[in-house]
This record gives sequence, structure tokens and C-alpha cells, in this order.
Amino acid sequence: MHTLFIADLHLDASRPQITQLFEDFLAGDEARTADAVYILGDLVEAWIGDDDDAELPRRIAKATHGLRDAGVPVYFMVGNRDFLLGEAFAQRAGFTLLDDGTVHDLYGRPTLLMHGDLLCTDDVAYQTVRRQVRTPEWKNQILAMPLDARRAFAAKAREDSRAHTGATMETIMDVNADAVATAMRQAGVTRLVHGHTHRPAIHRFDLDGQPAERIVLGDWYEQGSVLRVTPEQVELRGLAPA
Repeated sequence: MHTLFIADLHLDASRPQITQLFEDFLAGDEARTADAVYILGDLVEAWIGDDDDAELPRRIAKATHGLRDAGVPVYFMVGNRDFLLGEAFAQRAGFTLLDDGTVHDLYGRPTLLMHGDLLCTDDVAYQTVRRQVRTPEWKNQILAMPLDARRAFAAKAREDSRAHTGATMETIMDVNADAVATAMRQAGVTRLVHGHTHRPAIHRFDLDGQPAERIVLGDWYEQGSVLRVTPEQVELRGLAPA
């Protein structure tokens, strides 16, 4: 019995070896024998809409639907790079969409699942932009643009994101401890799993007198990163590309 979690793959045509690693992972024995596989956001470097006719979305849908066809539920939560992904692609890809902040029971332990960006409350500039772009009006306006215009817009957004990251202190872009505690209290849990920060680790701490843990998933820029949860333990490890 095991459940697998991944996030922050940032799949992009410029890094074909990581796309291949993702496909191999989903086709492998560990994924095919899992109770479920969760993808907690930023599956791609930039999602421009469910109608994208590029090769990468087709490969993703084939890989995830293949896992679902093998009898393994696939759950997906949007991140800051793929928040335009909707139900149309989810149906093609065979996965179930989850709201950010969903609680799932993992072998008797309720676990809060988040992408993680909502916890980075010290990054005020990012949170302001996030609120703006998540409105239905903004998303509808972007999705009404031609594909080529959306690709250009996404490229500019990536440039702006890199500029913001380079000019912002790392501590500001990490999660805020009070935000973490508040989210866990509101959810009534002592375990949180998230991505976004690209700082894989298992943090154990005290929450209102109870032992708690926050598990941070790693990114897939240079290698893979996967969390394996069983009834007895949690294991966070890397995956080397071929």
C-alpha cells in the first residue's frame, strides 16, 4: 500500500529528458501499483489553455490517462503556472481536479494538500498578482486570445517571474510559519503536503501541543522528486533521468 505525490515538474519542450522521466515514472511499477498518484501543481512551465494544440499536452494526457486506465486514480491541483487548466483537459487526461486546500485521508491520517503559493504570504507583490489573475474575468479574457498571442503572453510572464524571483529575498518567497499553522488549524490536521518553493524536506514541529509535519515536494528541473506515503512512513526521494 502506497500513495505517490509529485509537483513542480515545469514540463517544457526545452527539457525533453524531464518529460520522458515523467512518462517513465507514470508507466513504471511503482506508479502502476499505487493506491493513487497526486500532482500538486506546476505540471508545466506555462499552461495557455485546454485548447493548446502543442505536442506536450497530448503527451501529458496520454501518460496520465494510461495510469488511470491501469486502475490508479490520478488527482491534480493547479499551481501558479497551470491555473488555466480546466475540466476539459482533466477529462482528456483522466485525472480528478482538486481544490487548493483539499484534505484527503491517507491511511487513517487526514492530510492537507496545497500547491503552496498561498502560504508565501510575505511575498506581498506575488499575492497581489495572484488575486488579480485568478478572477474569472481575467482568465476569460486571456483564454479568448488566439493561441499564438497566449504563447507570447506566457513567455513574457515567465520573464517577469524570473525577474521577480531574482530581485526578491529567498526568505520572502518561502512559506510563512504563521500561515502554515493557520492553514493546518483551519483544516484540523497535523500533516501538510505542498510544493511550490522547490525546497524538498520533511519538517517536523509542534502544533498546539501535537507533533506535526510539513512535507515539501521537490521540483523536476534537473531530476525528479517523489513522495511515497505508506501506512507506516513517508519517504521523499529524487529520481534521476535516464
